[in-house]
Amino acid sequence: MPTLSLPTLRCRSQSNLNEHPLQSLALSLLRGVAALEVAAGHLRSEIYPGLRSLADPTFAYQVFAFVTGFAHQAVIVFFLISGWLVGGSLLNRLHQPRALANYAIDRVTRLWTVLLPTLILILLIGMTIGEAHPGQVDASPANNYSALSFIGNLLGVQTILVPNFGGNYALWSLTYETWYYVQFPLLALALFGHGRWRRAACAAAFVLLVIALPGMISTYFILWLLGAAFSRIELHCGNAMRVSLLLLTAVLFSYYRLTGSNNELAPESFVQDLICSILLLLLLASLHQQVDTRLPRFVRASAIANFFSELSFTLYVIHLPLIFLLLHVGAETLGRDQLDPHVTLDYLWYGVILLGLIGAAYVFYLLFERNTFRIRRALKNWLLAPPPKRPVVPVLSPD
Repeated sequence: MPTLSLPTLRCRSQSNLNEHPLQSLALSLLRGVAALEVAAGHLRSEIYPGLRSLADPTFAYQVFAFVTGFAHQAVIVFFLISGWLVGGSLLNRLHQPRALANYAIDRVTRLWTVLLPTLILILLIGMTIGEAHPGQVDASPANNYSALSFIGNLLGVQTILVPNFGGNYALWSLTYETWYYVQFPLLALALFGHGRWRRAACAAAFVLLVIALPGMISTYFILWLLGAAFSRIELHCGNAMRVSLLLLTAVLFSYYRLTGSNNELAPESFVQDLICSILLLLLLASLHQQVDTRLPRFVRASAIANFFSELSFTLYVIHLPLIFLLLHVGAETLGRDQLDPHVTLDYLWYGVILLGLIGAAYVFYLLFERNTFRIRRALKNWLLAPPPKRPVVPVLSPD
């Protein structure tokens, strides 16, 4: 008689995506789709009227609004993947020499290689559309284009101390991400570090951050931590359970998209996001079976997933300023900056614009984000290279 095999969980000592190419493919695909979803949703909200503002929206527009309305869920996916990759990687090397110095350089270069030129681009676009005024150096925290806002957005305190630079409201999530990069090593050292006093100091610093930061940042840090924890978990189960997890995750994401809290991260949205996160992480943890990476369909899927995954951060941070520029040009040259949900041709224009945003993001990626590892390596060679050894001068003995 066939035996019933129950699903089991196993904790690995190290997280290693190279051992699980299917899992790596899924993470890349999720990150790329999440960035596309955010860009598509923001584009729709900026150039189309809101669904609730229409008295009698067409069925096609309702479907369109639903499909492009998962920006909230996309940000949650970003947090989970970041915890999985960033947190899992730090745990792997926590006790290696200069682990924290390497981690700090990795995180700063990851953010600033893209964010610094993005802020400059936002400033140039602001000057073009007449919202930023050249020659006026302003340090006011209330000004979207002030020098203080520029620096604050680099340091991850937008929406806390300064506004999102240039009105780029997609930058709010980088505040969360930046402080997760700070909180996680403190928590990891408090739990797994060496030395009683060092662990106590890290624990105290972590608690102070939890108290000082806005409550939702630390609340949603729980989801980021789940991503880090699941990077070391394997779920052994059959294909039937994997398919069930996939369907249940998709159904719950869709259900909460329609009925849940989706405007911002809030206490009422946390439970729904926690439920969806656990299901998605269980699904990812089950994708450890062997696969032939030479299969043509796997090669094609990996190429597409890696393409969108690699430029996902760039697309996320630059799509809104490009949309703002597009709205200005449309209003000035065509006399319209909105599309009509009742006109079929306008949906084609929407698709063309979205492809244009992806193309612009790819060019920006080639100029900046693609060079992240080169800049990172140069900084490490400069800051972490051991000092040159002094030449040994031979001592001559007297004859």
